[in-house]
Amino acid sequence: MKVPFIIALMTVRLFANEPNTLSDQEKTEGWQLLFNGKDLDNWRAFGSDKRPGVGWKIENGILTKQEKVQGGHIITHRKYDNYTLTWEWKLSAKGNNGIKYLIDESRPATPGPEYQMLDDQGHYDAKNGPTHQTAALYDLIGANELKKTNPMGEWNSSKLVIDGNHVEHWLNGALVVSYELGSPELKALIQKSKFKNAKGFGDKIEGHIMLTDHINECSFRNIKILEKKIK
Repeated sequence: MKVPFIIALMTVRLFANEPNTLSDQEKTEGWQLLFNGKDLDNWRAFGSDKRPGVGWKIENGILTKQEKVQGGHIITHRKYDNYTLTWEWKLSAKGNNGIKYLIDESRPATPGPEYQMLDDQGHYDAKNGPTHQTAALYDLIGANELKKTNPMGEWNSSKLVIDGNHVEHWLNGALVVSYELGSPELKALIQKSKFKNAKGFGDKIEGHIMLTDHINECSFRNIKILEKKIK
């Protein structure tokens, strides 16, 4: 008996989108997995050579920062310069988390810029405005009108692009934030923010990538990176 076309198509899509794997095209392009669904060998504790804390749990190919279980911030072993980073994430109700980048461990209180992830409807920090809400450059630039966040408990897809001084935040297929590192415009925003006394914050550096621990439950999968060499 022939398999109906729609079922065959669904089967192809299922295998093509298997979590934490690279397609043949991605492999050809040079993408790499930062999380393979099995271990955290690419990650370590922030400010330490220790492995990630017990609050970070892997189950069924999903990395979860468990609710109220101390795990600490974790960062990539490697530093990265110019790249595209993609990941999928979901938060518990009233949850808060983020991915920080261009991490400088000598600045533990303000290690780097943050792509904010938040329950905009339920977390108290959302009341501080767009710069504290999902996809924002935290405390500096809020997402634009193209932003569309899926409900808490459902997966969202995010992308971070760093190309020289140019940075982009994407959410669910839409470009929602763009800015230039080290620019007068960014420096003016920093001077009005909590980062005003952090020397070098907002400058272009080669740095680690961080998954933060903000107590609340947050899950990740499909964390992938494509490095780019600037000529």
